[in-house]
Amino acid sequence: MAASHGKFYWNELMARDVAGAKKFYSETLGWSFDAMPMPGGGTYWVANIGEEPVGGIFDISGPEFNGMPEGWMPYIAVDDVDARTKTAVKAGATIVKPAFDVPGVGRIVILREPGGAGIGWMTPA
Repeated sequence: MAASHGKFYWNELMARDVAGAKKFYSETLGWSFDAMPMPGGGTYWVANIGEEPVGGIFDISGPEFNGMPEGWMPYIAVDDVDARTKTAVKAGATIVKPAFDVPGVGRIVILREPGGAGIGWMTPA
């Protein structure tokens, strides 16, 4: 998937009932799912239309996610996560999850922009 700086790149459903979410999107949109092991344990589910990845499902059923609402998290492609994060913080954003690397996927940071909305920025691998 080609990434252009500043464009929405990926969407991820944060779900407590992953099996139910997979069933819903499979039945309503025809998505299929591939399991991707997570660093540190767990499974991330990549949603596909045919062979094309279109999004993912992240399990937030664990106690570390208490209070986190279910919902879709969009990710925007950026040319340099670390440099752009510094600029975002200067512009009033707060860091929710510091930048981290996902092998084969890219470098990601989770921010809260000045208005309070959560957003992921990533430099794809």
